[in-house]
Amino acid sequence: MAYFVKPAHRSAAVATSIPRDESLPSVCVIGAGSSGLAAAKALYLAGVPFDCFEKGSEIGGNWLFDNPNGQSACCETLEINTSCPRMAFSGFPMPENYPPYARHDQVHAYFEDYAAHFDFRATITFHTTVTDVSRTDDGRWRVRTAGPHGEETREYDAVLVANGHHWHPRWPEPAYPGTFSGEQIHAHDYRSGDQLESRDVIVVGAGNSAMDIAVEGALRAKSVTLSIRRGQWVMRKFLFGAASDQIALPGWMPWWMTAARLRIGALASGGLKKYGLPKPPHAPGQSHPVQSEQIHAQIAAGKVAVRPGIRCFDGDRVEFTDGSSARADLIVWATGYQVSFPFLDRSLVDPEGNELPLWKRTVHPDLPGLYFIGLLQPVGAVMPLAEAQAAWVTEMLTGQYAPPSDREVRTQMMRDHERNKRRFYASPRHTMEVDFDHYLWDLVRERKAGARRAAGAEQEERMLRQNTVTS
Repeated sequence: MAYFVKPAHRSAAVATSIPRDESLPSVCVIGAGSSGLAAAKALYLAGVPFDCFEKGSEIGGNWLFDNPNGQSACCETLEINTSCPRMAFSGFPMPENYPPYARHDQVHAYFEDYAAHFDFRATITFHTTVTDVSRTDDGRWRVRTAGPHGEETREYDAVLVANGHHWHPRWPEPAYPGTFSGEQIHAHDYRSGDQLESRDVIVVGAGNSAMDIAVEGALRAKSVTLSIRRGQWVMRKFLFGAASDQIALPGWMPWWMTAARLRIGALASGGLKKYGLPKPPHAPGQSHPVQSEQIHAQIAAGKVAVRPGIRCFDGDRVEFTDGSSARADLIVWATGYQVSFPFLDRSLVDPEGNELPLWKRTVHPDLPGLYFIGLLQPVGAVMPLAEAQAAWVTEMLTGQYAPPSDREVRTQMMRDHERNKRRFYASPRHTMEVDFDHYLWDLVRERKAGARRAAGAEQEERMLRQNTVTS
């Protein structure tokens, strides 16, 4: 197919460190967070020649507290919302002494161990920012970087975009009327409870970050108000003494079974309506899961007040849509993120409103050789899905996988995109939503089908060469 890079020849993946096979397509990986690490590991073990550029001086992306690249949203109390076994890369489990939900420093240590175990950390070029990615006249990719030695430009057969999607804050638009005299920050800039200490705080949002900051504020702030425009189902992290996501379903099962599992988890966690939160207008499973082990108790104890959306500002007071108001000297906007690719011109890729249909959330059919790793929002963890995407792309580049027809790719892409839009309520946070188990199952199935197509194509090519020789 036109939009897949054709390898020079097939190359089997290797299990140990070997020199790069320069006959294979050359690749650029952007970012060394969890998705970039998965991509680098897959390419490295397959002998594919690649460069991995990281803006900062360390690996780990969002999971490194005060990451030197300036893009991490990690705070002191951050821990994963997916249990360790469900978050870990395949074949490399998290340490047994980790708690069910690891802290950010434990996750970062795990990534360091992962890079050391597979011996690919040395392939990452640090302190280097990718400033521009564009097409060449012959269909390759021109990548411009800025680093310690100035600007450089190189050309590649393929580019794997793994720059993450939790670093470009989304602020409310349009701005609310009136003037607020206090301080305003986005949740991306929240680092610790020290920022909340003895202050009147309003946290705006109903996602995981909003819940975490509100809970910390209950312990540190003078007062905390949680402003929620739309109700959410907030599930506990533990049910019946175990991590709540350990009840997994086979990936081939229909979505309504996953939705039913989430519904049971939400109901077992106890509704928040009695605590003053608005009743969600959607059923559990129709939004990205929100988890908090402590928000129920903090609201019940009166340490977190719940109000609806904001109507306007008036100096040091914030008025809500129900006519109530609260004093505040700090507003924390936990209002999500924009999908952003500062190195890609919008004429190539335009993720307006976080809308970017992709085949299997990986392949852009109109841009040969451009792949996206980790650009999805799963009901579960990103890491195993990014790993599966990276393995799949590596199979494409080494000739071990052959795609279906262009028409089938585009049909599948739009069918999946429209299905997801129907499955979740309309919101920028749901444009990339996937079901963790089904996505993995579906991608494994497609990779096997592609392997059969590749084997058949190779056999046909071999027979054609034999016929040519004998004739």
